[in-house]
Amino acid sequence: MERLVFYVLVFGALVKAQHCPGRCICQTISPTLTLLCAKTGMLFVPTSIDRKTVELRLTDNFITAVRRKDFLNMTSLVHLTLSRNTISQIAPHAFVGLKALRALHMDGNRLTVINSDQLQGLINLRHLILGNNQIHHIELSSFDEFVSTIEDLDLSYNNLRTLPWEAIARMTNINTLTLDHNLIDHICVGTFTLLTKLVRLDMTSNRLQTLPPDTLFQQAQVLSDPKASSSSKLTVSFGGNPLHCNCELLWLRRLTREDDLETCASPELLMDRYFWSIQEEEFICEPPLITKHQVTKSYVMEGQGVTLKCKAMGDPDPTIHWRFPDGKLVHNNSRTILYDNGTLDILITTLKDSGAFNCVASNAAGIATAAVEVNMTPLPLIVNNTGHMREADPGLSDITTSTKSGSNDTKPQNKRVVVENLNANSAVIHWPSERHIPGIRMYQIQYNSTVDDTLVYR
Repeated sequence: MERLVFYVLVFGALVKAQHCPGRCICQTISPTLTLLCAKTGMLFVPTSIDRKTVELRLTDNFITAVRRKDFLNMTSLVHLTLSRNTISQIAPHAFVGLKALRALHMDGNRLTVINSDQLQGLINLRHLILGNNQIHHIELSSFDEFVSTIEDLDLSYNNLRTLPWEAIARMTNINTLTLDHNLIDHICVGTFTLLTKLVRLDMTSNRLQTLPPDTLFQQAQVLSDPKASSSSKLTVSFGGNPLHCNCELLWLRRLTREDDLETCASPELLMDRYFWSIQEEEFICEPPLITKHQVTKSYVMEGQGVTLKCKAMGDPDPTIHWRFPDGKLVHNNSRTILYDNGTLDILITTLKDSGAFNCVASNAAGIATAAVEVNMTPLPLIVNNTGHMREADPGLSDITTSTKSGSNDTKPQNKRVVVENLNANSAVIHWPSERHIPGIRMYQIQYNSTVDDTLVYR
């Protein structure tokens, strides 16, 4: 009997040793199993971890990589901490299967890039802490698995110049977004519009010069009013950025906060001054002033290209767009190209382009317009062999479209031009050969599109 008890005790010790790696602390409080392996000198995630572990802490070790097999079948894992190791690599799909995981801490490592397949499978993640790494790039779809569940995202103290802003804009449950001490110089317009649960946004010490208008910032301004009825609180921090102090940042000046550390980098009169020391009337904008508006050609032959130029100055920098002579707004398409510097290229002109194009420059302080005249010259009518101008055909189009592509029908057509194999991108056009007509040097094909204006090709 004593020998049997001895064997039972030995077996129990072996089971314990198998489930609890050496120098680790295993705590079993049913139904929770916690494994603590801090400062144990580990070089990799031990294979002897109980697959039923709920909380796993491997902080302050020397783990260099997260392998595909490290957390395989750990379907009960809720909290995983890998902070302060030397991890520089995460194997693709290393976390697949961790559907119960809610918190992943990987701060204080050596990660440089986050790829889209490294965080797959974390469909219930609430907290992702990646601060104090060397991350300089995050692929656009990296956060897609948990975009609707994430509540706390920490990317502070990295080397990020930009972020997958579209994914962040869809994080409707996020309440804390920490992006301080990076190299971010731009925030996409509308990023925070739907983030109604956000209570803390920290973008301290980046390279932001301007902040885009956003309903989130309007909410911050309302909540800073002590008379506001809302009991919620939104904290924003933009100190340590080279902010350009004009009327667009007046909302930030009006906030009442304990950590008001924002200073101005420009204009020169406000340089290095704290927001709280500047009067509201000093946050000014200058309306647009158009300094250049011209066309490259005084007269343009129908079908040729032409370039219109427009430049404007103001504070903030004006946005320039164009309007056709009929008042319609010019958009980028296969016929017109509008550049950020205000230049408009019309690749193929039509007679409808004759008239005054309007350059419109706008910013937060106002709008300025200037007209640029385009004079169109129509193509000459075809000259026949008698030396007279051919009269324009007042009848129907001479183009007929074959209803059956590739048809073997050899019956002669009554119309002069036949279009076959017609689709969204191409067509085959046939026309009968005719006797030579003096003066003809080219053929012109013109067609209408449901998207663009009339296009003329030579």
